Amino acid sequence: MNKRGTLWDIIMIVAVTMVALTIAMSVQTPLYALLRDTAVPVLLRLGLVGAFQFGIAGLGITLVALFRKESFLKHGLTKTNLLKAVVLSFLCFIPHLIFMIVTKEASSYLPFQEVMTTKEVLASGFITSVIGMVFTALIWGFFEGFNYVFICDKINILLPTKNKYLDWGALICAGFCILVHGAIGVTLNGLIEMATIVFLIYGMLVVRKQTNNAWGCVFVFIFLWNAF
Repeated sequence: MNKRGTLWDIIMIVAVTMVALTIAMSVQTPLYALLRDTAVPVLLRLGLVGAFQFGIAGLGITLVALFRKESFLKHGLTKTNLLKAVVLSFLCFIPHLIFMIVTKEASSYLPFQEVMTTKEVLASGFITSVIGMVFTALIWGFFEGFNYVFICDKINILLPTKNKYLDWGALICAGFCILVHGAIGVTLNGLIEMATIVFLIYGMLVVRKQTNNAWGCVFVFIFLWNAF
């Protein structure tokens, strides 16, 4: 694809993301109130908040892929170098994990424990638990992780580099991550946390580039991000 078409793809993804984020922020208070209302079935609440999450991280790239008739598989969803990609991506998470342990932010391990409905879903019946966790893993795991891969690939078409470890797409995605998650450091601890997140996002995307495998990025967001 030419650079002009790629630029329009990126503009579409950013526009969809910003609209979804703006809507989510505008209804944040009633949305949180609904999420805490146990009178409403948990899967219904999970589906609602999942729709907002998908709008922020997933809808943009899905629309672009459909419009371009572009398969997700071409962006590294392959068996090639799978184990290597997962292990190296895990290593990129280590500095952030150490930071959380030292600052006592990491108390226990449970994937998606930062998603408000996770513990309630797990405490529900077998069918509800399976459906809820598969949906959670798809939205907060696969799409959030793969979203960075897809956007990074698009940016690198616009800003190619021959340097093995310099990746403009990874750098921009790392910056976008700390902005969306409000991880811009102003204190010493905040700066260290921001640095570990940048290292994680940049590192896992460079790993994806070097291994040509995106499953390491998905692994991070399913098993590590929001898990401590």
